[in-house]
Amino acid sequence: MHPDTTELTFHKSSYSNPQNCVEVARYRKSSHSANASDCVEVADLPTGAAVRDTQNRERGHLAFASPEWRAFLAGVRLN
Repeated sequence: MHPDTTELTFHKSSYSNPQNCVEVARYRKSSHSANASDCVEVADLPTGAAVRDTQNRERGHLAFASPEWRAFLAGVRLN
């Protein structure tokens, strides 16, 4: 079961105006991203995490439940 991504934390974009408000999920660049061309962004969810490719944001994200995300992080830390 994947987490409900409707609970992503959003903030108001600095490009918003009173007539048109743009809200953006609070993704952060992974500390394991190599450089500007190999970036992965992560957003915390109440029940897990969402991950997306910085270069291909329009392709959406992958959502992971907390146990899946913890297992992934444990594997990354071993390598």
